[in-house]
Amino acid sequence: MSFPLLTATAVLPAIGAIATAAVPAARRTVAKWLALLVSLGTLALAITVLVRFDPDGDRYQLTESHAWIADFGVRYELGVDGIAVALIALTALLIPFIVLAGWHDADPLETGSRRWRPTQGFFALILAVEAMVILSFEATDVFLFYIFFEAMLIPMYFLIGGFGDRAHEHGEKVASTQRSYAAVKFLLYNLVGGLIMLAAVIGLYVVAGNFSLTEIAEARANGSLDMATNTERWLFLGFFFAFAVKAPLWPLHTWLPNAMQEATAPVAVLITAVVDKVGTFAMLRFCLQLFPEASKWATPAILVLALISIVYGALLAVGQRDMKRLIAYASISHFGFIIMGIFAMTSQGQSGATLYMVNHGISTAALMLVAGFLISRRGSRLIADYGGVQKVAPVLAGTFLIGGLATLSLPGLAPFVSEFLVLVGTFTRYPVVGIIATFGIVLAALYTLVLYQRTMTGPVKPEVSAMPDLRVRELVVVAPLVVLLIFLGVYPKPVTDIVNPAVEQTMSDVQKKDPQPEVEAAK
Repeated sequence: MSFPLLTATAVLPAIGAIATAAVPAARRTVAKWLALLVSLGTLALAITVLVRFDPDGDRYQLTESHAWIADFGVRYELGVDGIAVALIALTALLIPFIVLAGWHDADPLETGSRRWRPTQGFFALILAVEAMVILSFEATDVFLFYIFFEAMLIPMYFLIGGFGDRAHEHGEKVASTQRSYAAVKFLLYNLVGGLIMLAAVIGLYVVAGNFSLTEIAEARANGSLDMATNTERWLFLGFFFAFAVKAPLWPLHTWLPNAMQEATAPVAVLITAVVDKVGTFAMLRFCLQLFPEASKWATPAILVLALISIVYGALLAVGQRDMKRLIAYASISHFGFIIMGIFAMTSQGQSGATLYMVNHGISTAALMLVAGFLISRRGSRLIADYGGVQKVAPVLAGTFLIGGLATLSLPGLAPFVSEFLVLVGTFTRYPVVGIIATFGIVLAALYTLVLYQRTMTGPVKPEVSAMPDLRVRELVVVAPLVVLLIFLGVYPKPVTDIVNPAVEQTMSDVQKKDPQPEVEAAK
């Protein structure tokens, strides 16, 4: 029996979460180091998965399958394709940086206040989310996926509501109320989506007789499972609704700005760079593979919603006064690009969308974590409270600029490649959609450069005149992300080589081929 590598990659952070939570309250530093070591161990396992995965091999590799609830056809089935491998690697890479960035976020206040939950709980919840996200990427049993898709909401709820951002201009009482509101809104939106998906999961079992993704997809492909058109469409909508909430897609997005505003910066990164990727990943794995005809039927409407997300998110980012809300609305715009690439039904679009998931995770982590370091120094999220930071903290300002330029997809930085592929893939099949989407790029340049200008340039405000530059721990967090942004911007081949075969198989699922160019290339 081979070593269950996929199980180990998810079980290690789960055990680490329990062990971290069990550390005595007086040993906060021990809990931090334990969480960091566990996250690094998980990264090592994820790298092993990456190394052992063969892009030219079977679609799902490193598979595990065991009987679980036999009476209902539920199995513990795991397997990864190139898309899942890339996102597992992203998740495992970001968690150590999230732990380091949040090193002091759950410490008691100097006044001795006990209104913050124990430090151990903060890091245990982060590891618990990591375990559930990784299992969501690995699960090839639909019911098993649903369990972890929903279960991750609980630790996220406590991370948002119990460990919110301490920088608030209206005092702790108002801050506590707004944290609770943001946490409840996050939970309710995602629970409603999950309940609708549960109905669709049950409906799929009634139609197919089992929950195995591979068996159902194979039966769909060879014609032994023929769903009625209306049945397939209703099931697709049930799955897609839940994924659109998680993604988040307009108009189901409104929970995200509140959650990212009230959460600490590392938890905000966990939300948008890790957890939300489960929604877009699931569109590729489940919607397109299980319901190919319904996916094509819904494509025009989804592209319209994606376009609205792109332009609407960017427009609202331009007008934000709160730094973290600006990044949240920028992420809504970026998720619009990802979803547009998925449903453009071209290999360039879907490769770009998958690459965008990875690159957006890295760029958002870089920008949000540096913003968090900035906010912790000044004690305010308001853009107007800053000015002239680059003169007193040039390294902080420089890394903030690189994160911002990556957000606007500057050529030479990682998001540019993925955004370019999405636009090319969309334009070849839906030129009008591609043209309109480019307005999102123009607006991204506007909100990013205005943010940098207002916070980093100009006269030095008295409140920031003594602001320290990035410390060693903070540099350890930011520097690798900056290096990755530059490396993947210049040489994205390591990621595209992994994801492209999986994208080709997804295109085969929906029986779509890339449009032929109108003009033949010169030989």
